[in-house]
Amino acid sequence: MVSVAVDQMLIGKDDPKGFSFENCRRNAFMAKQGVTLPKARSTGTTIVGVIFNEGVVLGADTRATGGSIVCDLNCEKIHYIADNVFCCGAGTAADTEFTTRTVSSRMELLKLRTGREGRVISALRMLKQYLFRYQGHVSAALVLGGVDVGGPALYTVYPHGSTDKLPYVTMGSGSLAAMSVFEDGYKVGMNEEEAKKLVRDAIRAGIVNDLGSGSNVDITVIKRGSVQQFRPYEVICKKSERQGDYTFPVGTTVVTSSHEMVPFSALKVTDEEVMEIS
Repeated sequence: MVSVAVDQMLIGKDDPKGFSFENCRRNAFMAKQGVTLPKARSTGTTIVGVIFNEGVVLGADTRATGGSIVCDLNCEKIHYIADNVFCCGAGTAADTEFTTRTVSSRMELLKLRTGREGRVISALRMLKQYLFRYQGHVSAALVLGGVDVGGPALYTVYPHGSTDKLPYVTMGSGSLAAMSVFEDGYKVGMNEEEAKKLVRDAIRAGIVNDLGSGSNVDITVIKRGSVQQFRPYEVICKKSERQGDYTFPVGTTVVTSSHEMVPFSALKVTDEEVMEIS
């Protein structure tokens, strides 16, 4: 009934000359009909990647959150896929961990069967097909990077299975702050130190401007034949030190009265109720 009414509402409309707000009108109409609209989900993470002249640099923060609670200050978000391929994960920690481990296992089997080094595009295809199968219910937003026979490659993989190939990428709740740093500082043909500094600044911007991101900056540098992991590369959120002495001598709190300890055997049960456990 709702879909028919929506179709009737949109029939006869001229093609818009500028921005189209038909989806906004549709959502408002469906909300009036009692349809619960989906809500945007915050991933609480900042993950980035950038290509430089010799390889790829991946970066991530280390804060894991559960709602408004910080669950882990030093969560590892850069996952191993193959010797030359690594992946940053944002979203549900269990989903990103299981997804990357599954693809890592398949990449190892592929390497044993073919006798060749795994390619980044192979890992990308496995990831996108796995996520597309679950239609976004596996909450794993990924940044995939590596170096193979085709040179350095960098991709983003969204939870529904769509992908992008770009020279620099960001994902997670702090991605907008990180992208502003990339758009300002990225240049073609950067060397390794410039790429590491740019990734560090991007993750730092995500940590400072996003409550879901925090703690440290982790960086992984992937080059042809070598991988360097810096964990942590830099500590951003340092625990503050106490400014004063909070130890108090015995007798600071005055005892105004004393109470005699009553043994448990002297107590009498006046009311008793048995609770059923099913």
